[in-house]
Amino acid sequence: MNKLVKSLLVAAAFSLSAGASSAYAQDNAKSLDQLLDLVKQNRAASQRINAEREAEFTSERADKQALLNQAQRQLANEQARGERLQAEFAENEISLANKEQELQNALGTLGEIVGVARGAASDTIGRIATSIVSSQYPGREDVLETIAEAKEVPTIAELEELWLAWLTEMKESGRVVTFNSDVTLLDGSSENRDVTRIGVFNLISQGEYFNYNDQAEEIQPLGRQPEGYVLSTVEAFESTESGYEGLYIDPARGQILNLATQKATLEERYHQGGTVGYVITVALIVGFLIAIYKFITLGLEGAKMRSQLRNTENPSDKNALGRILKVYQENKNADTENLELKLDEAILRETPRIDAGVNIIKILAAIAPLLGLLGTVVGMIGTFQSITLFGTGDPKIMAGDISMALVTTALGLIAALPLILVHAIVAGRAKSIVHVLDEQAAGIVAAHAEKKE
Repeated sequence: MNKLVKSLLVAAAFSLSAGASSAYAQDNAKSLDQLLDLVKQNRAASQRINAEREAEFTSERADKQALLNQAQRQLANEQARGERLQAEFAENEISLANKEQELQNALGTLGEIVGVARGAASDTIGRIATSIVSSQYPGREDVLETIAEAKEVPTIAELEELWLAWLTEMKESGRVVTFNSDVTLLDGSSENRDVTRIGVFNLISQGEYFNYNDQAEEIQPLGRQPEGYVLSTVEAFESTESGYEGLYIDPARGQILNLATQKATLEERYHQGGTVGYVITVALIVGFLIAIYKFITLGLEGAKMRSQLRNTENPSDKNALGRILKVYQENKNADTENLELKLDEAILRETPRIDAGVNIIKILAAIAPLLGLLGTVVGMIGTFQSITLFGTGDPKIMAGDISMALVTTALGLIAALPLILVHAIVAGRAKSIVHVLDEQAAGIVAAHAEKKE
């Protein structure tokens, strides 16, 4: 290509030069003969240039043909090589299939051993990885993963590892072992402490239950510990140095314990009652405060009256019986009917002070279950509103209102029962005091009537 460009440039230069020479000849020719000679000279020069150009083109054509022939030979060679490689590939495929068949035939029953070993390893990995025994012996499942993913026949050593994994799990399931390990606490910090493993069931440490997180390979405390009576057995178990001590264990390997910790506590259930539950609590507290006050005042009044009974000749204004006896002393000379009326009037004056607050306890005992019923109605209204807005697809949406309905009912009954009992006791004490006053008044009237006779 470079030679062709060069030839074109040379030809153009010669053409320009010939044209210039011809023009120059026309300008310098003095006669026709001189002009003819100049034209012949220029013609000879042009023929020479054309001959050179033609020779150059012919040479380049030969070069191009050689390159074309070379490329065609290379193409033929590559096509032949491709056909040869394709034939070799087909032969290799056949040979590979034959070899695989020979391998299967050579394996024989060993193929079944590979399948059994891989299946057993796969089944064992899940149990070993999630077992709390792995918290004490981490990394036991690594060898089993190698067996489960291998395509070749497992070695004797690998089969022994599978056997040892099962044997270790069986042996450790019946042991109670204390070992030292890092524990990840709820705040994310890590602490090294002694952990006691109860077979394959539970991990305990410092009076608390722990779980083994197989994903992070960490020992972690429960989000919330179980009830106090369960934790008390952990403390007693850890403090025992010899003999036997009872302990709550989770046969589901932590699943039941996790579910138990998700249960609402008594405090959480109480707060589910909402405003109505708080009102019921206030009613219960007010009722108990009034009852405590009446217990104290009636007890003091009864003690003073018993003291007054031992000294009826010196009545005191500080107790109901003394005030009634004073009325008698002030009306000793009155007739029996007037004295009786005076004493009845004195008893009537004392009765309201003695019975004060008793009826309030009774009213609160009656209001408490009604408030519980109100909470039930409010909770059911909220439940139906949730159903109207969101449907019944998600029960959790309705759970809060249903909890309120049930909790307030329970709170109402819980408040009413002790209030009724307390009211009965307080009312009984008040009646006993009034009965003593009536009894003493009747005795005074009878004695006065006898004197008049």
